[in-house]
Amino acid sequence: MVIPDGLIPYAQQTLGLSKTTEIELHPFTQRGSDREYFRMTWNNDESAVLAHYNPTRRENAYFADIALFLISINIPTARILGHEPGNCFIVMQDLGDVDLHSLQQVSWKKRRTLYQETLAIAHRLHSYPALHFPADRVPLSEPFGPSLYNWERNYFIENFVERLCRIYPESSFRQALEKELIALAEKLSALPHSLVHRDLQSPNIMIFQDAPYLIDFQGMRFGTLFYDLGSLLYDPYAALSESEREELLLFYFQISKSKGGWSGFRQTFMEASAQRLMQALGAYGFQGVTRGIRDYLAQVRPGLENLCLVLENTGSLILLQKLAFQCRDLLSRNDWHFDI
Repeated sequence: MVIPDGLIPYAQQTLGLSKTTEIELHPFTQRGSDREYFRMTWNNDESAVLAHYNPTRRENAYFADIALFLISINIPTARILGHEPGNCFIVMQDLGDVDLHSLQQVSWKKRRTLYQETLAIAHRLHSYPALHFPADRVPLSEPFGPSLYNWERNYFIENFVERLCRIYPESSFRQALEKELIALAEKLSALPHSLVHRDLQSPNIMIFQDAPYLIDFQGMRFGTLFYDLGSLLYDPYAALSESEREELLLFYFQISKSKGGWSGFRQTFMEASAQRLMQALGAYGFQGVTRGIRDYLAQVRPGLENLCLVLENTGSLILLQKLAFQCRDLLSRNDWHFDI
C-alpha cells in the first residue's frame, strides 16, 4: 500500500487528531477514474474516508464542490470534512461498506423501498431549476449533446465491439449504424435538460442508516433525466427482473408528473438506456482490456444482455440490435474467453 505523501498529516489536522493518536489505514478496491480511497480509523469506532485524486482527469477536481452543492439542496451524500486542491486530498464522512449492489440477495420488498427512495432523490436532482444552478462556484463537465453522444458511441465501438469482442463491422454497415445512432443522439439532445448524476448505478448508492446516499457524482452535468433512469434500472451490476424495472419506472413516471403519456415516456427511457449501456460496455472494454482491471470484465455479459433486452423493447435501433446480438452470440460460445 503506497500512501500519498502528506495525506495522513492533512487528515489528522482536518479531523483535529494529535500526531500521537493511533490510526489505521485501509485501502479501498481500485476504482476506474484515477482516484485512491482509504478508510482511516482511530479510537476503535471512529473513521473517515480519505481520497487522493489525479487532477489530469478534470472531473475528479469537481467532486468536493459538487458534494457541497448536493448537500445544500438536500441530496444525501457524504459530508466533505476537508479539501486540499493543491495536493488533491479530500477527507469525508465514512458511509460504511453497504451499497445497493451488495443487497442483491435481500428481499424485493426491502430493495423496492431503497430503489424508490433512490428514484425520489434522483427526481429531486432532476427537478433542480437550471437557472438557479451556481455555475460560478460549482464546476461541471460538458453537458450531454451531440458531441458527447458521438464520443460514447465511438467509445463503445472501439473498446467493446472491436477491442474486446474483436468484431470489425464493414464500412457500409458502420456508416448505416452511425446514421442510426446520430438520429438517436439528436432525439436525446432535444429533450429537456436537467442535472444528472451520469453514473447512477447500484455500487454508487451507499446505504447508510437504512437510507440511500449518492457517491461518485464527479461526472454530474446537464442532460436528459432518462440517462440516469437507464443507468439505475438497466444497471449491469443489479439483477432486476423486467417486472421490477417496469414497476420502478412507473414509480418515477408517477412522481415526476410527466406531461407526456406513459408509452412515450417508456420508449424514450428504452432509447436512453441503449445509449447509456453503450457507454458502460465501452468502459468495461477500456478498463478491463486496455487498463487490465479484470473486475470490470465480470459486468460484460450482464451489460450486453441488458443492451439486447433494451433493443428488443425499442424496436427503433435495428442495426445496433443486430450488432449487439452478434456480440452476444460470440460471447456465448464455450470456447470464447477474455484475452487481456
